[in-house]
Amino acid sequence: MMKRIILPFLIIICLTFTAVAQQKLSIKGSVIDRGKREPISFANVGIYGTSQGAMTDSLGNFTIENVSPGIYRLQVSAVGYNTLLTPEYILSTKTLSITLELEESVTQLGEVSITASVFRRNPESPVGLRLIGLQEIEKSPGANRDISRIVQNYAGVGYSPVGYRNDLVVRGGGPSENRFFLDGVEIPNINHFSTQGASGGPVGIINADLIREVGFYTGAFPASRGNALSSVLDFKLRDGNMEKNSLKATLGASEFSLTSNGHLNSKSSYLLSVRQSYLQFLFKMLGLPFLPTYTDAQFKVKTRLSQRNEITFLGLTGIDNMKLNTSLTGEKAEYILSYLPTIKQETFTLGAVYKHYAGAHIQTVVASHSYLNNHNLKYRGNDESSEDNLTLKYGSLEQETKLRVENASNFGIAKVNLGANLDYSQYSNNTFQRAYTNQSVTYNYHTYLGMVRWGFFGTINYESPDERMTVSLGVRGDACNYSQLMNKLSEQLSPRLSLSYQLYGDIYLSGNVGRYYQLPAFTAMGFKDNNGNYLNKSLKYIMVDQYSAGLSYKHSENLQISAEGFYKRYNNIPFSVTDKIPLADKGTDYGVIGNEALSPTAQGRSYGLELMAKWIIVKKLNLSSALTIFKSEYREGESSPYIVSSWDNRYIFNLGGTYNFANNWSFGTKISSIGGAPFTPYDVNKSSLVTAWNAQGRPYYDYTRYNSERLDNFTRIDIRVDKTFYVKKYMLGFYIDLQNITNSKIKQADVLMSTGVIENPSAPVNEQRYKMKYIKQESGTVVPTLGITFEF
Repeated sequence: MMKRIILPFLIIICLTFTAVAQQKLSIKGSVIDRGKREPISFANVGIYGTSQGAMTDSLGNFTIENVSPGIYRLQVSAVGYNTLLTPEYILSTKTLSITLELEESVTQLGEVSITASVFRRNPESPVGLRLIGLQEIEKSPGANRDISRIVQNYAGVGYSPVGYRNDLVVRGGGPSENRFFLDGVEIPNINHFSTQGASGGPVGIINADLIREVGFYTGAFPASRGNALSSVLDFKLRDGNMEKNSLKATLGASEFSLTSNGHLNSKSSYLLSVRQSYLQFLFKMLGLPFLPTYTDAQFKVKTRLSQRNEITFLGLTGIDNMKLNTSLTGEKAEYILSYLPTIKQETFTLGAVYKHYAGAHIQTVVASHSYLNNHNLKYRGNDESSEDNLTLKYGSLEQETKLRVENASNFGIAKVNLGANLDYSQYSNNTFQRAYTNQSVTYNYHTYLGMVRWGFFGTINYESPDERMTVSLGVRGDACNYSQLMNKLSEQLSPRLSLSYQLYGDIYLSGNVGRYYQLPAFTAMGFKDNNGNYLNKSLKYIMVDQYSAGLSYKHSENLQISAEGFYKRYNNIPFSVTDKIPLADKGTDYGVIGNEALSPTAQGRSYGLELMAKWIIVKKLNLSSALTIFKSEYREGESSPYIVSSWDNRYIFNLGGTYNFANNWSFGTKISSIGGAPFTPYDVNKSSLVTAWNAQGRPYYDYTRYNSERLDNFTRIDIRVDKTFYVKKYMLGFYIDLQNITNSKIKQADVLMSTGVIENPSAPVNEQRYKMKYIKQESGTVVPTLGITFEF
């Protein structure tokens, strides 16, 4: 296998000795006043970290010529305006055409500030915010351009070294506590084969070729981004090139993609992406018992209706189909095949974002519709010859129509953002499921839930005239008509306060305190018994109070070191009536969570310290290191003791970076280490019962010993090498990515498995038991990937 990966790469090395004349391109565009939408004359536009630049003409236009292809930031300054350092742009095969927006400054009257930093400050989120640029997205080792894996480099983000999933576990919170936005439009999930009611899956659904930048909030969430408890991922997409059209083909770790970028007319630009996976071949090669395939498509069309009005249309869709690899033999495959269902999912989101610029005021209207159709099917022994073997037939549909309006006003040293939202949600479910509690149970019900949700938000941001202090005061209210426990805005009022102060030189002290609410999953709210009664009407909005504070030091605009402490206190967590554990401790397996009887009684807390350093040298180095030491605990109620949660890894450490060499070579490496996760031993007595085993095809946990044991720590090393050729108007790129090059292994708890042999066949049916066996579980292998990119 390694030979088949390395041989093509050796050919690439030989090609580098061929003399090729690298093309030179141009960066052109215009600089405008953000509010007035008027051109700014005689502004300085420079390529950050270089001596190349230009000045805008009387119409605000500029051109920077003879620029080598690569990833760049632009620095823009003008008299009376705040200096702008842009996100990263890729200059590849075509002239780059962009529009740059400057904000008026109340402190700059007659002189221009030329200082800028890649580490931007945000008054509303002075702690817990990380900005992810194109350099990281394109070349992070071990991530294969998947955002869910890239954010694992950052402080506070846990992951499971077992299996091939993108579960997002942030600051000790569960995978159901995250929210995602695409240019302001909320999307339900960012992974294919998502776990309904949570956020994970094996591979991301968003094509990295469309992303400009990602804002990753692990705390101090903006008031306009509601329904999150642990993190918010805010994706900013690129705009299509108004100068030239281009086409890019990428052969990556799991899929083949085509991306087109350009303009439709003088006022409209577009982005379009289509991907088809071959993930099933990779998983089959790795000997995994499930074979997922997917197709996805995305688009963005942005139109300038007039000088002060613009509208953007967005679309994202995915079609997933996961089959079982029943040809596999061996005990480990036998176990997974015994319980894993086949999965079919279809999802899409369509949205429109309208903006009106009225000088100091900007109005935004966001309308969207999201759809998720999820089907799970399981037969005992995967034998579909008889309906008597059917153990699970699950089909559900989630649809959400959302409307959000907001007004952002700039009053100089103070900025005010006010808005409201109105949503209509529909959830339907047809379920047939065999289960076992203290006896055999069969759930067979249909549910339909139509629900109206409403809310408001507001934020006031203040920055002192000397720019040393920022203050942000915000509030949000949410409600819905699901029950009388949720229909009052005053009951879900979430104030938050952020402060940041420059203590001395480049040392800042920042902090945030806030309350946040999240609606329980539709799977939980719509759960019924066989008589058609909703069982979870007592559920409430889940609440968490968050406190965080930190010190940050910035040196020479390119190095930042920070230390942040956080404390999260949870209330109203849904608690499993059957398993006697919080629902927040579930969600890292395929299928569905939340479809069970629950009570809103569980509580939790998570607290820790995050240390992070980031060093960036323009066009040379992007290096980061993060260490998190934390605790995550839950309890049944006020009078119960705390016990560790499933996400209590105790520590997470990452050190990685990419160095760019001459001739468009780059090399990256990452060292990751994470503490062992707690786990619960099996209930051998219950699991061996024939009726219990046949209901779900897997062992049952002994929740009286919940999370009483712990796995070993795990450390791995990933490396990545990139080489890019630019020839005339074409780009050809290659990369090799080796995940877990150390071939590190993690030993899991031995799995309890039925042999299929009944020990006491003469006993009554409810007392018959299978003879059981244990299967050793060990994960970890080298995963090589060769990627090829062609653009013209």
